[in-house]
Amino acid sequence: MGSGIGLGHPYLSPWLLSGLAIGYVAVTMWFVVRFVWGLNTIRLLSQNAAEVTLSTAQASHWSHCAEAFKVNGASLRTSSEIGGPITIGVKRKFVLLPPDMLAVLPVTELRTAIAHEFAHMQRHDFFKNMLYELLCLPVCFHPVLSLTRYRLAETREMICDQMAATLADHHQYARSLLRLASVLVGGIPKRIPHTIGIFDVTTFERRVMRLTNKPAHSSVPLRLATVGVCVALSVVTCVSALALSVHVDALAAGQEQPPSKINGPVAVRADIMQKQIVHKVPPVYPEDAKKAHIEGKVQLEAVIGKTGEVGTLNVVSGPKELQQSALDAVRQWTYKPFLLNGEPVEVKTTINITYSLIP
Repeated sequence: MGSGIGLGHPYLSPWLLSGLAIGYVAVTMWFVVRFVWGLNTIRLLSQNAAEVTLSTAQASHWSHCAEAFKVNGASLRTSSEIGGPITIGVKRKFVLLPPDMLAVLPVTELRTAIAHEFAHMQRHDFFKNMLYELLCLPVCFHPVLSLTRYRLAETREMICDQMAATLADHHQYARSLLRLASVLVGGIPKRIPHTIGIFDVTTFERRVMRLTNKPAHSSVPLRLATVGVCVALSVVTCVSALALSVHVDALAAGQEQPPSKINGPVAVRADIMQKQIVHKVPPVYPEDAKKAHIEGKVQLEAVIGKTGEVGTLNVVSGPKELQQSALDAVRQWTYKPFLLNGEPVEVKTTINITYSLIP
């Protein structure tokens, strides 16, 4: 802040602020109701789901996945309200399948779907997703949040693919995922989220490419060279920032005088100094002016000392009958010391005293 410059605060109408607050509360409450409605839908979905009796081979694969992913107490159920496999539950976890999926789906694809859902259960993705939704309620209206949630869901599916593919070959798992998508694509659900994530074409394509592409392993010299380049860039950035800081400080020291060497008081706007008042004596309306129905504004030019006391005080304009009253009142005012670069300085400002006979 240079000499004689003061920054005010933007003014917003109380009606505008109230309208914004009411709108924000209304939008947030709508998202809260939608969140509660979703929880109730999931509760009804788990209650209406039917138990499933697995064949010997299916039960063996289920036990193998439970042991591999260290998930105990999970159960398999079917529901006609979904179009693909999903996982729900916090303490007691369920894998839900469409009613005819066990009979129609080939064994390999069924194992792929079950392994993927067990990866979700091991990561507690249902609970995490519910917690994310709850924490995001105050900012659900923000458009950036939708992109963030989309990227989180995509990353979550890719991680579960990597975990599930450890039970088989990555290429075999990718082929099973494609065949599973071709079987289920005809029954896309409307409102139930699918943790298998095959109904998002873009995400599904990236998942398959990540499974089939051979991971690139960089050599030790290349890793060391990369680390060296990063360290060098960090050092150059820090040195450049330090040099710029020194240059700016030197320039400021050469162009600006410290507060102790400022000649004369610093000019500050009236609205800024109005906020600095700590003791204010109201002016007395002269009786003669009242009888003569004299009204108006008296503008004074004042010099406020470093301690906050009013020093020089001169009349700039205003009715003569009201000038002395304004001078007598303002001379008793006290201000907070005005600081410039951390040091108190004398201030030159204007003071407006308005006299009105209207109560």
